[in-house]
Amino acid sequence: MATTGTRRTIGTVAATGALAIALTGCSLPSDIASMLTGEADRDGAGSVQSSSEIGIFNLQVGDCKMEDQSGEILDTTVVPCDEPHDEEVYDEFAMADGDFPGVEAIQAEAETYCVESFGDFVGMPWEESALEFFAIYPTQGTWEQADDRIVQCVIWDPEGQVTGTLAGAAR
Repeated sequence: MATTGTRRTIGTVAATGALAIALTGCSLPSDIASMLTGEADRDGAGSVQSSSEIGIFNLQVGDCKMEDQSGEILDTTVVPCDEPHDEEVYDEFAMADGDFPGVEAIQAEAETYCVESFGDFVGMPWEESALEFFAIYPTQGTWEQADDRIVQCVIWDPEGQVTGTLAGAAR
């Protein structure tokens, strides 16, 4: 997705094409199983110690990662945050149990939550920041087959890769 100097409206953030990554179309149990494989090399505090290909369900708050393509993702590459990276998972929440609420409802809840927590993480409101975010969220397949309710908020810099965390960046 191309970004410009103007701010997008909040209503388009979670639903934007290339960066609204969802776990889509996971209808086979083998697809779900592959999302659980591949653990990162972590220290005692849980920080990634070396570049690792991990199953998407093993992605954690605080992980720095390389950019994924939009659409279905089964795995991702995490790297230590002190190395150049494209994205950082800054928060997550669990959606309420029940029937799959639909993509639009998930995106709306993700947008609200991620915008609110963005300011606490970065040190300034999203609307004033040069940084952007997107959400990784469950699909009907992962919701029903893997009891997936986790939505993760992921921050990125439109200027390119960063080294270090964006926590407290205030930009």
